[in-house]
Amino acid sequence: RSDKVTTAYLHQIQKGKLIQPFGCLLALDENNFRVIAYSENAPEMLTMVSHAVPSVGDHPVLGIGTDVGTIFTNPSAAALQKAMGYGEVSLLNPILVHCKTSGKPFYAIVHRVTSSLIIDFEPVKPYEVPMTAAGALQSYKLAAKAITRLQSLPSGNMKRLCDTMVQEVFELTGYDRVMAYKFHDDDHGEVFSELTKPGLEPFLGLHYPATDVPQAARFLFMKNKVRMICDCNAKNVKVIQDDKLPIDLTLCGSTLRAPHSCHVQYMENMNSIASLVMSVVVNEGDEEGEGGESSDPASQQQKTKRLWGLVVCHNTTPRFVPFPLRYACEFLAQVFAIHVNKELELENQILEKNILRTQTLLCDMLMRDAPLGIVSESPNVMDLVKCDGAVLLYKDKIYRMGATPTDFQLRDIVSWLSEYHTDSTGLSTDSLYDAGYPGALALGDGVCGMAVVRITSDDMLFWFRAHTAAEIRWGGA
Repeated sequence: RSDKVTTAYLHQIQKGKLIQPFGCLLALDENNFRVIAYSENAPEMLTMVSHAVPSVGDHPVLGIGTDVGTIFTNPSAAALQKAMGYGEVSLLNPILVHCKTSGKPFYAIVHRVTSSLIIDFEPVKPYEVPMTAAGALQSYKLAAKAITRLQSLPSGNMKRLCDTMVQEVFELTGYDRVMAYKFHDDDHGEVFSELTKPGLEPFLGLHYPATDVPQAARFLFMKNKVRMICDCNAKNVKVIQDDKLPIDLTLCGSTLRAPHSCHVQYMENMNSIASLVMSVVVNEGDEEGEGGESSDPASQQQKTKRLWGLVVCHNTTPRFVPFPLRYACEFLAQVFAIHVNKELELENQILEKNILRTQTLLCDMLMRDAPLGIVSESPNVMDLVKCDGAVLLYKDKIYRMGATPTDFQLRDIVSWLSEYHTDSTGLSTDSLYDAGYPGALALGDGVCGMAVVRITSDDMLFWFRAHTAAEIRWGGA
């Protein structure tokens, strides 16, 4: 069902033909450089002529079929045409262009969609024009201090890493609130770190259900690493496209794409008018696939990435951040993600070392003359795994420690394992109920989670854990 919901949500976004009004949009046919779609505000923004008034004389008309070379100065039109020849056209962003009629500067932010170019045009303040020549270098300079600070942090402290990232983004962007939002294994989110301007209600430590950031939205965050909404209350602008197009153009990759109505409601609930969101994408983990180095690097990379979380900026009033600064935030988010990845790897290494130590101790105990020592001597099996009770089933006898099921319940668990996990050498679950054990409710509060390993075909070792009452502060509750 969730896949269907995700597909429907994505389809709705793809069908969306609205953009935010802080810029305008053109879609060009790659073959002839002519307009196949435009936003209703494009004629006014790019030609300085109201769309309602027919253009005369030297004023260019902007509509379906217009040659884009008539709208921009010759160098600007040449720069856009040159972009057509690049495979990864987004690497050229932003392209500085000037309108032919007014000389007005714009950032052209280009991406490719099925044999057409979609170009978002964002106005550039005249005093910002000289610094655009440096392009990506300028963006890197904006982020350089923050990147240096992240790189200088000692490893082994995820909280400090997130706090530093939040502080740097807060100073860099000037938003009222900046949060590091981390996704848990069950997909719900937590505000893991936060910085706000004085007087705002803190969200730090609050948890939000997985549905607050739907899977479709997460899919888009994986593709578009930075997303800005300038004013969620602004009147969106319609995009008109050529009726002869075989399929509708999708605006999923547009920087101007209007927010979904659900998201507008969500922002209102968070008392936010404007937002800037950066994706934190990390490696999925050590996946030992068959492909390895020989498989296609692009597809391999796609398979092994996951959305760890988001860096979310909110503002109580409308806020626009120019493209170079957003690009700087993207640089910064990538560096942050690398460090998050390192911290996750370090945590895994520590965990693996503990598991290895546990295995060594356990094997050492089992190799002694009396295997019963693992439940009677010190250290014993309860020192190896965090649990409330342990059971050794050895030569058809039951040896127990701590809080454990009754003999009858234990035999029933063994029967269930034999029937449903017969090929497995062990099982680990936080909840026997979730794992499908039919007698789980009868176990009461004393037993919830279980780990089990087979020592031989008949001998088994169990660890049991009671229900843990986790106190979670849910946002909006």
